[in-house]
Amino acid sequence: MSDGHESPDDVTTAVLGAVVARVTALADRLGVPHAQIFDTARLSVASGVPEPVVKALLSGRPAGEPDVQARFLQRLDLLRRTRLKPNGRKYTQQEIADGAGMSRQQAGALINGDRRPTMEHCDAIQRFFRVHAGFLTAEDPEALAGALQRTEQELLHKLADREREAAAAAADPLERLLQDHGVRGIAWRAAQLPTDQHRDKVAEWLDMLLESVKRPES
Repeated sequence: MSDGHESPDDVTTAVLGAVVARVTALADRLGVPHAQIFDTARLSVASGVPEPVVKALLSGRPAGEPDVQARFLQRLDLLRRTRLKPNGRKYTQQEIADGAGMSRQQAGALINGDRRPTMEHCDAIQRFFRVHAGFLTAEDPEALAGALQRTEQELLHKLADREREAAAAAADPLERLLQDHGVRGIAWRAAQLPTDQHRDKVAEWLDMLLESVKRPES
């Protein structure tokens, strides 16, 4: 029976739903396909959440939550498969141990599941693989929400850039003309024409178009 308070799981699920809604709205404003934003393989790599669980959570379905050690092992395995050395190979146990400041025996025990990780172990391994804090420990809905929040920030930056460009174009008739008519693209394509006669005709048209507006006096 409920005592009127939401459980932590309910709160986390609500947070995820809210982030999904915001990201969806931003993607629509920017014309970004949903399939690109909600690419489950990409989100799995970014969050550490298994792809089937990402699909379930995005569909609003509950997904079984592993215990702390099982989650750690699953995400550490994902890190080793997706965060590779410059030569494309996995980091060895010795390299992880050296980078995380622990012995090879400690690293091996953690990787093989023979030892439960501490927060210090998790922090050290996260720093070694250059992933955000909580990558190895956050519950699945929280981890997925975090990955989508980072996507949200990227989309917000794109939206801000677009709005700045639109404001600059509105203040400058010539810039607005260049954007509305794709003049720069036309000029580039004109350069690919086979003869000077063709290019001269395009140049004449562009001259007429550009002369139809003037920049405001500074």
